[in-house]
Amino acid sequence: MMERGVIDRFEGEMAIIEIGGITKDFPRASLPHGIKAGDAVILEDGEIRLDSRETARKKQEIQQLMDELFE
Repeated sequence: MMERGVIDRFEGEMAIIEIGGITKDFPRASLPHGIKAGDAVILEDGEIRLDSRETARKKQEIQQLMDELFE
């Protein structure tokens, strides 16, 4: 089963991922190298991978909101 989530934060060697409004802990070592808080991920078959398209979309959406706020 495929799930989508967002890296909420890191606590030591654990990554906290929000999936459908619920946070779950995963070993930081199970994430792709270079992933950071705020990145969107896909969890499937015990593997976690970066969802670069969704990450870029969310960053663009946030930038647009910031631009509107500071106009």
